[in-house]
Amino acid sequence: MSVNFHLSTRLFEGKRKAIAALGKALAFRGYHESWCNKRELKGFRSRPSLLQFGGSNNIVLLTTERYKEYPMLIQGYGAGASVTAAGVFANIMSIANI
Repeated sequence: MSVNFHLSTRLFEGKRKAIAALGKALAFRGYHESWCNKRELKGFRSRPSLLQFGGSNNIVLLTTERYKEYPMLIQGYGAGASVTAAGVFANIMSIANI
């Protein structure tokens, strides 16, 4: 294993522990804002419906003008990170082009 891998692992674990100390969970979030796709690894308040899953289980939460107060939650098993990301992005682009 490379030095970069060990350093990245230590930095990630340090960030995870600091976020956990605040009562939050570390999660990856991808979103679309102002015609730009964005992503981040961030601490979120624990919400059982969003953060208690594992394996290749994925969650997509859609917040729109219609689903502002109660966002639409889509959850299910994925085929892996790259396949799932490509599928979700393709679906979003398909919906946007309707």
